[in-house]
Amino acid sequence: MIPVNSVLQVGQFPEVMQAVIDQRITPVRLLDPNSPIPAGSFTSILIRSNTKLPVALLEQLPQVRMVATCGVGYDNLPLAYLKTHAIAASNTPGVLNDAVCELAIGMLFGLLRRIPQAHTFVQSAAWKNGLFTVTTTLAGKRVGIAGMGRIGQDLAKRLEPFKVKLAYTGPTQKDLPYDFYPDITALAQVSDVLFLTCPASPETDKMINAIVLDALGPQGYLINIARGSVVDEAALLVALQQKRIAGAALDVFENEPNPNGGFLNIDNVLLTPHIGSATSETRQLMTNLAINNLEAFYNQQPLLTEVQN
Repeated sequence: MIPVNSVLQVGQFPEVMQAVIDQRITPVRLLDPNSPIPAGSFTSILIRSNTKLPVALLEQLPQVRMVATCGVGYDNLPLAYLKTHAIAASNTPGVLNDAVCELAIGMLFGLLRRIPQAHTFVQSAAWKNGLFTVTTTLAGKRVGIAGMGRIGQDLAKRLEPFKVKLAYTGPTQKDLPYDFYPDITALAQVSDVLFLTCPASPETDKMINAIVLDALGPQGYLINIARGSVVDEAALLVALQQKRIAGAALDVFENEPNPNGGFLNIDNVLLTPHIGSATSETRQLMTNLAINNLEAFYNQQPLLTEVQN
């Protein structure tokens, strides 16, 4: 049982998620994490992974001992502060794999087969004036995956039936039937399509730079469903404008919800507004798992999906 007014809900949640929250618990809502804190005896925080949790807020809440974030990523949390102050944290891995992988596959075919452009071509009646451009097939391509965690492995399994050759990179080699490359440049060199599924961290910050993009080459495609910080967007924009890579599909950006305007004016990109987990089914599963972690905390039980900090 979670005590009333013990959970501070920080940031805005979509309606489908808020309905789950209101059905299961009674939090106090703080829409803007930089606003004055409402009254309450808060010992935990519920937040989404797209909302930064300021240290300044935590400093005003010395009784908080647990933070539950809705999302697989937890780069929104000040992990060093949480560790120093013995504050536990949880995320929601696993339950969003299906939705994220489905979007990744959709973006892949949208990019290679230029499906959004084909829709506009028919809708604008341009078809009567000539044939649509010839596009690119996936079969026979070499597909690299940067980050072979839960999502990367699920994505690889979905790609296998498409007659592609799979390879990956990551901190360590795993017992998987795919070629392993020790660094991202080597993987890009042998990839026609490069997926980014790695976490945001100091090690992956701007990992995709001009060198990696040149290794991917003018026939290569980049698909980012990880985090915007993983890509040097200035270098990517130049590579796209100069056709040093064939194209990119981006669901995440450095500056959300205001991405670099340069991406809006070129025709070899496919852009989506960070919707990897944005299905009603997935968002409900994520919210329930976050609340399950809160219940475990208040029942003095181990967290179901604790962030190891």
